Amino acid sequence: MQKKRVVITGLGPVTSIGIGRESYWEALMEGKTRVGPIEFPNFDMEQFRTRIGAQIKEFSLQDYLPFHKGDRYMGRTSQFALVGAKFALEDAGIELLPREGVEGRYALNHSDPYKIGAIMGVATENMDVRDNSYDILVKQGSPRRISPFALPNVYTSSVATNVTERFGIHGTTYVISSACASASHAIAASYNRLQNGPEEMIVTGGSEACITPLTFGGFIALRAMSTRNDDPQKACRPFDLHRDGFVMAEGAGIIIMEELNHALNRGAPIYAELIGSGMTADAFHIAEPDPEATSLGKAMEQALAMGGVAPEAVDYINPHGTSTKLNDATETKAIKRVFGDYAYQIPVSATKSMVGHLLGAAGGVEAIATVLTISRGVIHPTINYEFPDPECDLDYVPDGPREKQVRTALSISAGFGGVNCVLLFKAFEP
Repeated sequence: MQKKRVVITGLGPVTSIGIGRESYWEALMEGKTRVGPIEFPNFDMEQFRTRIGAQIKEFSLQDYLPFHKGDRYMGRTSQFALVGAKFALEDAGIELLPREGVEGRYALNHSDPYKIGAIMGVATENMDVRDNSYDILVKQGSPRRISPFALPNVYTSSVATNVTERFGIHGTTYVISSACASASHAIAASYNRLQNGPEEMIVTGGSEACITPLTFGGFIALRAMSTRNDDPQKACRPFDLHRDGFVMAEGAGIIIMEELNHALNRGAPIYAELIGSGMTADAFHIAEPDPEATSLGKAMEQALAMGGVAPEAVDYINPHGTSTKLNDATETKAIKRVFGDYAYQIPVSATKSMVGHLLGAAGGVEAIATVLTISRGVIHPTINYEFPDPECDLDYVPDGPREKQVRTALSISAGFGGVNCVLLFKAFEP
């Protein structure tokens, strides 16, 4: 039996450089970044080696969605997911119909809500809810002061269930948590579900609100983040010789995936088709990539094999590109291992150079950048690439946007613990 084809019909980025498809795309084309100083209430920032990040400033859920009484208990990760889902659904041409008698909730103009699912990627759960609840417990000395809605909103699963509750989605619903590969794994899982399950449409991608004292402090302890505090907009510099760590970011990258015939029957816009994925594990170290890059390369090979695409047919790669010494060198080695001499002809541009590292949501915002590259024929640059590294010697598109017809593209994610996920997108052909 021929497998169902799966296409991308809606895009909902929520990032520090732009919220919504056009705002995000224009910022990518202009090479913008909004990395800057961050503050934690009741913490002396001088005790943090890193004091910069890519926050979404002055964000309010009610600027995008009407108030619902559950919003007051909801974590920031869930809020980003809701806004991303709203933009993605509307971008896909799905009308949001107010549910009668239920303030702030919607139903979708779809014949069967059990044929719509929500599969989300999240790395660190709703950290703000957890931290605030623990703070209340310690300061007030009694669990009676903790909200009864705190724990349900801490669960990573709440990110997906908040989306289904708000938009009246009744199909497959769960969260995948695989560190920085979470969103890409969620997209791959949605692809498999649409091919083999009853769903016709899935809301997927990732969301993350990781800029909290505990998460931030943990990554500082790992010495994984940039300490370029005096020049924050130059701090994230993937593949550059003087890179010194990643820049933590927050937001969401939500996409709508559909079975092809369903999308065609309702006249949906189609940005690209997902035709393959690869998933492997380094089985090497909890925090460092395998320096041989064998497993990451294998994930690329799996994606190409699933899609029936020869390495020489790949026109563009959106890399993980964290701006850390180990990741960028290892990823470059993996690309050269798979593509050989042809690797030097493939443009490789890092979205994180502008948006920072969204951890579990990274693969979502990068998938959006990749499919827009395919649909619009323009590759965004890698900003802050100024000093070539002999170990990172590919074409990283350092000099601004580049026009190029891209028919086939890879999006690469590599998470802590050595979890790898590679997505293979292709220009849609009826």
